[in-house]
Amino acid sequence: MELMNVPLDFPSDCNIILGQTHFIKSVEDIYEAMVNSVPNVKFGIAFCEASQERLVRWDGNDEELIEVARKNALEIGCGHSFIIVMRNCYPINVLHAIKNVYEVVNIYCATANPVEVIVAESEQGRGILGVIDGYPPTGIEDEKAQKERKELLRKFGYKR
Repeated sequence: MELMNVPLDFPSDCNIILGQTHFIKSVEDIYEAMVNSVPNVKFGIAFCEASQERLVRWDGNDEELIEVARKNALEIGCGHSFIIVMRNCYPINVLHAIKNVYEVVNIYCATANPVEVIVAESEQGRGILGVIDGYPPTGIEDEKAQKERKELLRKFGYKR
């Protein structure tokens, strides 16, 4: 078995959700979850089919983001994995709906940070072992940083 890092490549003004699902129907169901959650979201979805033709299936409503999703999915190359590349929304706005798609099995990450996907490859194929999402901590939050965090959440409207 071989282990590899697959760095994801997506625009700096985008967020991604990387997950695992189990059925080709997922592409359309994830599309519906996205547009039903945030009306003006722009996104691309790509799904690595694990049997039959084993194609990268895709959908979305933004050509650039569709292409980014397809490229990343092909690089990851793990059966039943999917990636959503989104603009004009944050994962917090759609994550609950995505997790509630009947076929979705697991979410590995939902982020705007740089991501490396840890992939294992065997004779049969590839699987995602996990992700490296962002960077390691530089210290412990102090009272000033805590105050700034709370102010930021209120500025964005997530807290009152």
